Amino acid sequence: MSIRYRNPVHDGYFADPFVLRTGSGYVAYGTGKVVDGRPFEVLTSPNLVHWTSVGGALEPLPPAQGTDYWAPEVAEHEGRWWMYYSVGFEDRGHHLRVAVADSPTGPFRDLGVNLSPDERFAIDASPFRDDDGTWYLFHARDVLEGARVGTMLAVDVLDGMMALRGGPRTMLTPSDDWQIYLRQRPMYGQVYDWHTLEGPSVVKRHGRYWCFYSGGSWLTPSYGVAYAVADHPLGPWTEPKGVPPLLRTVPGRIIGPGHNSVVVGPDGQDVMVYHAWDVGQTARRMCIDPIVWTPEGPRVLGPTDEEVELPRR
Repeated sequence: MSIRYRNPVHDGYFADPFVLRTGSGYVAYGTGKVVDGRPFEVLTSPNLVHWTSVGGALEPLPPAQGTDYWAPEVAEHEGRWWMYYSVGFEDRGHHLRVAVADSPTGPFRDLGVNLSPDERFAIDASPFRDDDGTWYLFHARDVLEGARVGTMLAVDVLDGMMALRGGPRTMLTPSDDWQIYLRQRPMYGQVYDWHTLEGPSVVKRHGRYWCFYSGGSWLTPSYGVAYAVADHPLGPWTEPKGVPPLLRTVPGRIIGPGHNSVVVGPDGQDVMVYHAWDVGQTARRMCIDPIVWTPEGPRVLGPTDEEVELPRR
């Protein structure tokens, strides 16, 4: 049975949306609001279209450890829910951390673990469980080596749910000018044409691993979603040649769609959940559109702002 929707599906500011499917429906976590003193607003929905706010997710850390909380993602393991997120000061000094709760709606309690102590800057932690039970943590980190310097994607193995094996490897590096965050950006005492890959979200489909990620500057219309593919979570990962980003700005209508997650919809169709600016760029709001798998790879039936149906083929 289909349901009609129009983006955005939630009117409030809700950046970096991550949606978890549970036995009773869907739970969404987003960057932006502090509710009841807790960072990361939590929404629930029976169908991905109609959402209700149920409070804030995370018991805050002491301010000396950070004041800006970004991009939560949650995984269920052995009856508990594990939240991975970053915290820092504005856009500096972010590190990855983990918190746990006995319910998917929280409250989540930080476990006192810095998962990325040796990184200059690490954000957008995304847990992924493979078929053999191994957990991986995909994330974004700053790298100053290579032809295109900037924030790029990495992966490490989770030993248990609250420790990394300690061997992060770069999985994807910038490859195109559309991924430039800012030219001549002062960073780490130098000036770079700074590139950004961020917001990794990995699924296994048709026997292969697909990483949907965002590139460019979240502040500008250049921001969009592309993908890479691999035969193992640790890679090697490759981008398809000559394929444009899956989600891009629609001038005058939808600005900077990106930072997605992927969830299975009520009918079994994969759905991309992402944020996009309104035309006046006053807020990033949560949007959804279906993913269609073709012999050439995934396609997203969006971004949309008209009334459409879910599912959609």
